[in-house]
Amino acid sequence: MNILVYGVGGIGGFFGGKLALTDHHVTFLARGKHFEAIHENGLLVKSWQGDFTVRPNMITDDVASIGVPDLVLLGVKSWQIPEAIGHLRPHLLPHTVILPLQNGVDNTQRITKLLTSGHVLAGCCNLISYIEAPGIIRHAHFIPSITFGEIDDTLTQRVLDIKELFEEAGIANNIAFDIEKELWKKFLFICPISGVGALTRLEINTICAAPYLFKMVRDAAYEILELARTMGIALSQRDVERTLETLKSQEHMGTTSMQRDIIHGRPSELEHLTGYVVHQAKKRGIFAPTNELIYECLLPSELEVRRSSD
Repeated sequence: MNILVYGVGGIGGFFGGKLALTDHHVTFLARGKHFEAIHENGLLVKSWQGDFTVRPNMITDDVASIGVPDLVLLGVKSWQIPEAIGHLRPHLLPHTVILPLQNGVDNTQRITKLLTSGHVLAGCCNLISYIEAPGIIRHAHFIPSITFGEIDDTLTQRVLDIKELFEEAGIANNIAFDIEKELWKKFLFICPISGVGALTRLEINTICAAPYLFKMVRDAAYEILELARTMGIALSQRDVERTLETLKSQEHMGTTSMQRDIIHGRPSELEHLTGYVVHQAKKRGIFAPTNELIYECLLPSELEVRRSSD
């Protein structure tokens, strides 16, 4: 299989690194100093499960050189999707599959609107990892896994083929038979803690140990539950409580990607996480005061960063 890892950050770097250990042809698309370091020394993944170094079959910063992939592992941030799809479009054949793994619940729909054929699966992943330095990925927490499936939940041959690929690479994976629910379960985890974490600049375990801050996380999560139910997603109160239990039971979980981006003055996924909740809640007449507070407090700095980066 010809695999393109588009975006070699925390997600693309870890899972792309695992795929590069197989006999499949793997291309990394990276940028700047990260590209230069991988080109020179390979990609080093520092993981609590064990470190490893890989050299993909090809490393490039030029989209025109990627060829025609069978599978695109899309590892860019949610706000980078339109640009990425614009670059990819000329290189897609009818059989090419795009698997988005970034945070957010509407990425598959957004990609589908930008393409004219059924290239897209839906997916999400479970891990905390990030670029520690150019050419180095730090996998800090969670047993990495990918949950994926067809948008309509049918079990197709291409889904089975990708599952076989992940098994070969040693990537824990699950085929979802209600992929929308799985995306919202991940959203339920990442959205509230990212928002409160970005506001407070505190690590996850510190937030969970502070009663007032953890109540903010809980309140934001229950607002997401109400929104999901209104949108026909089969989330339950038990899903919320399991998510909160998972947060409280972990030690040394560090920070989320949105939180790190905001802290370091980079464009973030604010609009596609907390902003999505706020906008969709208003559209449906749902009261979401905790998410709105978080969003409105973070929005001015987000807009300033985006103005500066234009």
